[in-house]
Amino acid sequence: MPTFADHVLARADDDNIAILFEEQSWTYREWVRECIARADLFDSVRIEGAAHIGLLLENVPDFTMWLGAAALAGATVVGINPTRRGSELARDITFTECQLIITETSQADLLDGLDLGPAAARVLVVDTASYGELVAAHRPATAEGYIAASYEPESQYLLLFTSGTSGAPKAVITSHGRLQNVSASMIGLTSLTSDDVTYISMPLFHSNALFTAWAPSVVSGATIALRRTFSASGFLPDVRRFGATYFNYVGKPLAYVLATPERTDDADNPLVRGYGNEAAEADLHRFAQRFRCTLNDGYGQTETGASIIRVAGMPAGALGLGAPTIRVLDADTREECPRARFDDNGRLLNADDAIGEIVNSTRGTFEGYWNNPEADNERLRDGAYWTGDLAYRDEAGYFYFAGRSAEWIRVDGENFSGAPIERILGRFPGVVLAAAYGVPDAEIGDRVMAALQLGEGVCFDPVGFATFLSAQSDLGSKWSPTYVRIVTTLPMTQTNKILKRDLVKQQWRTSEPVWWRSGKDVAYQLFTAADLDALTARFAAAGRAQLVGA
Repeated sequence: MPTFADHVLARADDDNIAILFEEQSWTYREWVRECIARADLFDSVRIEGAAHIGLLLENVPDFTMWLGAAALAGATVVGINPTRRGSELARDITFTECQLIITETSQADLLDGLDLGPAAARVLVVDTASYGELVAAHRPATAEGYIAASYEPESQYLLLFTSGTSGAPKAVITSHGRLQNVSASMIGLTSLTSDDVTYISMPLFHSNALFTAWAPSVVSGATIALRRTFSASGFLPDVRRFGATYFNYVGKPLAYVLATPERTDDADNPLVRGYGNEAAEADLHRFAQRFRCTLNDGYGQTETGASIIRVAGMPAGALGLGAPTIRVLDADTREECPRARFDDNGRLLNADDAIGEIVNSTRGTFEGYWNNPEADNERLRDGAYWTGDLAYRDEAGYFYFAGRSAEWIRVDGENFSGAPIERILGRFPGVVLAAAYGVPDAEIGDRVMAALQLGEGVCFDPVGFATFLSAQSDLGSKWSPTYVRIVTTLPMTQTNKILKRDLVKQQWRTSEPVWWRSGKDVAYQLFTAADLDALTARFAAAGRAQLVGA
């Protein structure tokens, strides 16, 4: 099995365009020389210990060049999340034992005053003259005769942090062999060739961009078009400017692009296909129709411990089908959950029994977390890979996503997750994104709270919203939101996943408008300071004052 050093050097004489970025471009021949320069630079400053290179960069060409350099040098790239701050950022860097940090001027001040361990005096800033001179001193005239470091395909190549939506992020180990297998699978799914242009605006420190876009593009020789950060308004102009035929996404970008004003010539673009995960089904159909491209949305994790794929003719709302080893298990009994039963309106009738955790009876291709045996043991139990994601299955075996295991909501003794509620809320006219989550009830259990991000110029209609809810035949009797928060933007991870823990912590204490209905009221009214005082008093009277946020 080849390593990624083999894939990099295979492009040494390739004059196809490798990188497009703003007004710049590099051929693969030029790109390989840049990778070699950085590999030699790293070798010249390498110290004892883990050969870990931390990349604190937006999607700039140097990110890809250091990926290539690490492969050539037999080093490991640590993808550093630039949305992390202070002690959390320092923890990510020191925990993964980075000995060198590559950053840029716009990010460098995030490191000021932090304890960076061995990397403290070893920070290179890519958009400075001194860095350019340093790289130039190591750049060869050609790649001819260059010999990469010798190592096995099982060797560690990447440390990629999980998104951290429900706790401290863990660094997932990815070997050259695992990335090779993922790349081969993606090329099979997308039919990427050297004639394609891959548009990457999802962050390169995350597995989605590396697994579904960068790595398969290098292996197939496709051109890579980079954008520093995702922009909904810039998406279509970029696609046209770069001639992009393929793009990747994760989380909510499709919804954001669809929220931009529709034009009669939207379908006039070079896109052929896209691949990603966690998009709403309605957005998949609307995007494909509006921009005339084929989308493939899959279920998986950075750990690649379990995968579920969409298939033709599957029911609306389903994730798809998995391998025979993937099931839905009860976390307490470790037995398979009963199959879902639905009423004539498609409402799940046996949620308490049918919803469980997605589990692969093997470890899949999960290679473990860096220096975190406790997390390894939590993920791998009895030789099986536990995803932490909730789902249910119908009689035909199709999986339906039901949220994260940390996102249970319990109302009047009934357990459920926010995912199916969010699918329903997404139907309300004007909603761009919706999040449903639990906040404490004054007496017992939880109440459902929803945060809605509306389209530009859309005003929330409380009467219309209540009417809409009452007309949804698949809305569970306990699912209607007690509180509705209208947000300017939902809090997101860098990979476009909603940070529900922030919403849960804030509860109804926000400067943004919150609508609510008390008791059995159907109508929503504005949540006022007087309402807050009265509600706080109810919590105190019930001995639950500690559950009310400060």
